[in-house]
Amino acid sequence: MSGLTLRVITPDRIALDEQTDAVHLPGLDGSIGILPRHAHMVAALDAGELMYRTGGREQTLFVAGGFAEVREGTVRVVSQAGELPADIDEERARAAEKRARERMALTSKGDPIDLIRAQAALRRALMRLSVKTRNS
Repeated sequence: MSGLTLRVITPDRIALDEQTDAVHLPGLDGSIGILPRHAHMVAALDAGELMYRTGGREQTLFVAGGFAEVREGTVRVVSQAGELPADIDEERARAAEKRARERMALTSKGDPIDLIRAQAALRRALMRLSVKTRNS
């Protein structure tokens, strides 16, 4: 039996619930590595690639920000999205990237809040594409 339970929870489902050896999370301040017997903690997450290793095999999952809690051998990730590479619709992600770039061009001289939202949407779309293409 592996040393960590990784559970990724989204508003509509449990995206992942597996035993793992190690987890790397996309923290707001940089990558966070979690090994068995890690100290208890809570961390804010950025949109990005969550990597986990089971039996020497690395696997990835896209998460759309949120937070992670490490406690008693369990890593709980709560995020708006948790998508395995096979579940990512590449056409949809490319369309989201295009829409975000168009919004950025339109709002570059307008409301700074709209620009920030467009930049965040672009970052999410690009991270989805990165997870998809790296694991194809």
